[in-house]
Amino acid sequence: MTGSNKHPALALLPILLGALAFFLVVGPRALDPQNIAWLKDGDPATHYLGWVFFRHSPWTFPLGLNPSYGMELGSSIIFSDSNPLLALLFKPFSAWLPEPFQYFGMWLLLCFVLQAWFAWKLLGLITDNPVLRLLGAGLLVFSPPMFLRTGGHLSLVGHFLILAALYLALHPALQRRRLAWGALLAVTALVHAYLLGMVALIWVADLFGKLWAGKLSRRQVLIELGGLFALVSVCCWQAGYFSITDGAAGGGFGFYRMNLLSLVDADGWSFVLPGIPKGAGDYEGFNYLGLGVLLLVPLAAIAWYRSGISLKALLCSRPFLLLAFIGLTLFALSNQIGFGLQTFGYPLPKFALRVASIFRASGRMFWPVFYVIVILLTYLVVRGYRPRIAMGLLALALVVQVSDTRIAWAGLKAAKMVPEAAAWVSPMHDPFWDSAAAHYKSIRAVTPKNQPDQWQAIADFAATHGLKSDAAYLGRTSPKALDKLLRTTQSQLASGQYDTDSLYILDDDALDQAVKSVHSDTDLLTRVDDFVVLAPGWKRCDQCLTMVDQGRKMSTIPLSQPGLVQTFNRSTRQMVKGWSLPEAWGTWSEGQDAELLLRVAPGARAIVIDALAFAMPPNLSQRVIVSINGVEVYSSRLTQVQGNRLDIPLSAAQAAEEYLHIRLHLPDAVSPKQLGFNDDARVMGLGLKTLTVQ
Repeated sequence: MTGSNKHPALALLPILLGALAFFLVVGPRALDPQNIAWLKDGDPATHYLGWVFFRHSPWTFPLGLNPSYGMELGSSIIFSDSNPLLALLFKPFSAWLPEPFQYFGMWLLLCFVLQAWFAWKLLGLITDNPVLRLLGAGLLVFSPPMFLRTGGHLSLVGHFLILAALYLALHPALQRRRLAWGALLAVTALVHAYLLGMVALIWVADLFGKLWAGKLSRRQVLIELGGLFALVSVCCWQAGYFSITDGAAGGGFGFYRMNLLSLVDADGWSFVLPGIPKGAGDYEGFNYLGLGVLLLVPLAAIAWYRSGISLKALLCSRPFLLLAFIGLTLFALSNQIGFGLQTFGYPLPKFALRVASIFRASGRMFWPVFYVIVILLTYLVVRGYRPRIAMGLLALALVVQVSDTRIAWAGLKAAKMVPEAAAWVSPMHDPFWDSAAAHYKSIRAVTPKNQPDQWQAIADFAATHGLKSDAAYLGRTSPKALDKLLRTTQSQLASGQYDTDSLYILDDDALDQAVKSVHSDTDLLTRVDDFVVLAPGWKRCDQCLTMVDQGRKMSTIPLSQPGLVQTFNRSTRQMVKGWSLPEAWGTWSEGQDAELLLRVAPGARAIVIDALAFAMPPNLSQRVIVSINGVEVYSSRLTQVQGNRLDIPLSAAQAAEEYLHIRLHLPDAVSPKQLGFNDDARVMGLGLKTLTVQ
């Protein structure tokens, strides 16, 4: 390298590039360690809650066990996807850390900076021109598949680990390879299993490639293979991978695939290119290159033709890496190959399907190939054009990439730039909860399962008050442990004998059984803030708050108290028929008719529904015709997706009735599949978010 091109200050360029991309795509608020507002929904919520339980739990061995979060379900910090690397780093200092404390914003900044750093290092294998290196690094940083993960699976934003593996594999004269690969594999094992699978495959391919080329002896290969395999095994063991042995495989292989059109399917990530209809689970295989990178394809093809570069020689120079990339591509496509909405399947042995289901979201496994494609295109442009022309082309591609993908990452940023908060708004307002937290050691969700109804509110309450909880959302659970817990719970419901140190939150099915066996002389069974609560021994607790006990007279249809905002992000007997599965925000109607059953107090004047609508202005709107107890009382046309309010009046005669049977007729309901958007066949019209009786 010439003197000007190896100046130490140049090392600042990728750091500044990564930091700039972070502030553009994520924003500064996530960096506040006490701001947890942006973590309150979906996957980030369980990432954060897993860490909260872990930091306040006693040390275990293996170190990554997290028995307070999930309890008998076999929880560890890796299965809440709480980034064991940082969890283990910060836990020793928990007593000195503020409450609350989150490290996920720091992690995202680190990911962006290291993505730029290793992109810079990779481009340094192609050119020593700092401008070309920086522009090429920019294309690797502004990666739609990486940015997409900032909205949910935060550990999976660590794509820099893939770039680091590619750098080590492509470096022509790597020194201290065991140390470099060992450090990378150990760190990756403590971040995420999917990333470990990709990085480990690249390492093995590189190792055998060096053996094939005569750069390593068999003895060296065996020592490295055995030593680093042992190192990774220890890291996985300590992170808690082996805390469950019978639930590593999950359903979904072949569903969460990569579509053959994924590289050109913008899926909302372009102002110019439309999304392509595809399978419902193909979002996991999102690998859109970006319009800027796609512009490089014809330019790179011209450069290849003009320069006479031998792609065959280039690819065949590392045959084991090539085989690894082919294998990753085939695995990402799965045995259910999707081409748009079409699927072409081929059978696999059951054993192969069980093994493949360990990485059920197979579409993610294409990420190393994604980056190889971007690097190869950049290589052809840099080597096929004069430097100034290559600079102009790469600069144009980067500008287009950044500006065109902004349509999507600006929305991701908005979700992280919400007003800062050090606590989540809890639906548990009643003074009962503080009294219960002082009396019990754990809080249980019955019927037990992974991600039970209202799991986040229950787990947040438990974490805030230092309780254990089996209300958890985990990446994997032990089926045997869950089956055993279900049998124990069924025995308790049948006998009315519960653990005296646990508070129970019951779903509707559990309530049906509990009302028949509850020991009303000692135990409290009632509704508190729309939760069905069974509190063992409450009536014999002198310090516990006095509560109205409903006991064996309790109805599975709750009384809709005036002013109480009811949410519909869980299954409830109030949704009689015509409803899809609940989601985090609420529940879509399914079909042209949906029905609710309410119990209301005398004197109710109106029912207010806050709803989504499956509408696309100006062409698609949704008519809603509401009948109560067979009498039509309200109609409206919903023309927008969000912000729909249905003010449904109640007559004096209706308000005098205890039960109200509400029918929502939706004549314009239609499925996304009918419209050619994807293969979602649900006939949707209205999305029920909340209901309030006035």
